[in-house]
Amino acid sequence: MNKRNTGLLSLLLFTVVAILHFIHLNGWVYFGDTLLVTARWIVVASLVLFAIYKGSLTTWILVAMAIGVEIGVDFPTDNDPKRFDSQDLKFLSTIFLRLVKTIVAPLLFATLVVGIASHSNLKQVGRMGWKSLLYFEIVTTIALVIGIVAINVTGAGKGIDVPQELLKELPPSSEKQLQAKVIKILDSAGVEVPEGLINKLPDAPGKGWQDHIVDIFPENIIKSVYEGNVLPIVFFSVIFGIALALLNEKKKKPMLEFSESLAETMFKFTNIIMYFAPFGVGAAIAVTVGHLGIDILKNLALLLITLYVALIAFLLLVLLPVAVWVAKIPVKKFIQAIREPVSIAFATTSSDSALPKALENMEKFGVPRKIVSFVIPTGYTFNLDGTTLYLSLASVFVAQAAGIDLSFGEQLMIGLTLMLTSKGVAAVPRASLVILIATASTFNFPLWPIMAIYGIDELMDMARTSVNVIGNTLASCVIARWEGEFDDQKALAFNEKEADAIVG
Repeated sequence: MNKRNTGLLSLLLFTVVAILHFIHLNGWVYFGDTLLVTARWIVVASLVLFAIYKGSLTTWILVAMAIGVEIGVDFPTDNDPKRFDSQDLKFLSTIFLRLVKTIVAPLLFATLVVGIASHSNLKQVGRMGWKSLLYFEIVTTIALVIGIVAINVTGAGKGIDVPQELLKELPPSSEKQLQAKVIKILDSAGVEVPEGLINKLPDAPGKGWQDHIVDIFPENIIKSVYEGNVLPIVFFSVIFGIALALLNEKKKKPMLEFSESLAETMFKFTNIIMYFAPFGVGAAIAVTVGHLGIDILKNLALLLITLYVALIAFLLLVLLPVAVWVAKIPVKKFIQAIREPVSIAFATTSSDSALPKALENMEKFGVPRKIVSFVIPTGYTFNLDGTTLYLSLASVFVAQAAGIDLSFGEQLMIGLTLMLTSKGVAAVPRASLVILIATASTFNFPLWPIMAIYGIDELMDMARTSVNVIGNTLASCVIARWEGEFDDQKALAFNEKEADAIVG
């Protein structure tokens, strides 16, 4: 046996078992539950064998998802403590979520400080800096709006029958937490407390727009890190980065090197945690399917389709007109120039892996080196079109899945948070999960839909990372055109065979 044969065997077994279930569900032949369950587990065993030969973390995550679905179907919630059910695996997904949460604050701080302190010397970069940042924010905002509109149109997260015990995962307000502590103290002191008292006590009033603005500004950065409040962390990091950029080179260098080292460490930290992802994701899918049934997979499929359609719409309605009318570049030659870096990004789900080839090909395409070396790396921090679109879409999906009705103003606030927190994470596969969890915590969304999303995150990450690379390579052409330094002759003479190693 080898990787190819085990893959074909898994595909063959899956096809046979799918046909058996189709015949059974249509009432043509009754096979019996035992036979069907056994057949499904044989498929799962073949997938495990394929994952062993494949030796890929991504493959293990997808196989773990299949195992989780099967466990959730075969061992649904029955509230019998003596019998094993899918909910007994919840501790694994909880461990994974806790590990991911530890990444949020240091990763955001390090990436934002490095991004700003390394590229914010506007005296040196002149007009190019302002034009780049302006272009980045305009395009990113459009991507965010497209994502929100797409998920509201399809309603991919709606229609999930959510048990009440899952909704209890919603984080209580600080007011309710304080009330619970007081009641617990009174009870331990022997004071008689009426049953259900906490439900009768008033909760803190909802926050107005002024409160949301105030919450952006930290009063104690350690407190913000402890409570997981993302916006104050981002604000502190931005100001810190600006202050660091204003120092002279001698004083700036040690802190900048520390921040770069911290960022790289957190990237490695993320990679290490991802080795636990198959257990966390498999357990989370098992718990979710055990609670909600197999129907949730329909919602995840609709979410995946929504993302791809939204990204295609963004490419055709935004980036293509920008390329034709703003950058005024030969589109066919541009596609040839970005083919290899986009392919690398799609395969590795990391924009960082595509950076060297993107820089090289854009320079060969007619963008001066001084513009390429500034715009594309800066874009990796400030111009994450695909990631921003995905995060806006996924956040609303989480709210829809939990039955939370968001107003237009709340969706705008989520969008603002995402635009700030998504900066600087494009280089890390699955780092969007970190940002999504942080955003969910900020807006009191439950986390179980995110774990369900993570099961198909690899498929979504391929597309959004590719769009990130396309957006940044196009941005370098736009800035070069605005600066009057784009070489049209070089672009028209671009030779795909000389530039792209993947062309035979």
